[in-house]
Amino acid sequence: MTIERLSETRCFGGRIGFYRHASTVNDCDMRFSVFVPPQAAGGRVPVLTFLSGLTCTEENFMVKSGAQRVAAGLGLMLVSPDTSPRGEGVPDDPDGDYDMGLAAGFYLNATQAPWSRHYRMYDYVTKELPPIVFDNFPGDADRQGLTGHSMGGHGALTIGLRNPGMYRSLSAFAPVCTTLHSPWGQKALGHYLGGDRSAWRDYDACELARRSGGVTPYDRILVDQGADDPYLKEQLKPELLEAACREGGLPLELRVHEGYDHGYYFIATFIEEHLAFHAERLRA
Repeated sequence: MTIERLSETRCFGGRIGFYRHASTVNDCDMRFSVFVPPQAAGGRVPVLTFLSGLTCTEENFMVKSGAQRVAAGLGLMLVSPDTSPRGEGVPDDPDGDYDMGLAAGFYLNATQAPWSRHYRMYDYVTKELPPIVFDNFPGDADRQGLTGHSMGGHGALTIGLRNPGMYRSLSAFAPVCTTLHSPWGQKALGHYLGGDRSAWRDYDACELARRSGGVTPYDRILVDQGADDPYLKEQLKPELLEAACREGGLPLELRVHEGYDHGYYFIATFIEEHLAFHAERLRA
């Protein structure tokens, strides 16, 4: 598939770029960003995909996290897609709120009108974007890791748990751990998937963890959470994920950090540890 280069520049010995392409699954143009480390000059390198949260685009992680310096040292390629479809005719929250619609795709396949025509971010992340990345950049499709923040943490956990053969490492920052019990998740999934909550279970990390039966390729799932996160109790609920992983036999490491909130200063503080975590598991 043809991609359009919007910008590209040198960065820590590698290069960082922003790109656009016509998406079949989302029926609109989509954007994504890629950091290619200097080690790619010698062959294909492992890939870590970062899924961003509410209100974000393909730019936030690349601009704010400070990940490129560390990724360059570890030889990791970084990929960050946009968080939703966009463009003329793509529906948005009718009330103009930030927690559904544009920049709030929730990494699912919508089944309800008018959302179902465009909002198919699950298929975009798992089916359409990977071949575009591996056809145009020197990433190794057999060495993929997945991480994300907030809504994107929900996306990382649900996609990673549903596609264990696709990814070899999995982590999240302050994820929405249960869409079934989060006001953000209840609103979005109610619109995208309809009122039958049984249809929501494939997009709820706790439900997926419980029914995993302990069968997983991940030796450890790393989750970092700020103790001073304003969304901790109402929206994120990591204690429910901890209980679900214990019930399902999944190896979760949940780290709660005093004094940290929900923002990118929190991500920037711990991104080096997450990148090292993934690099160790993505070595050949």
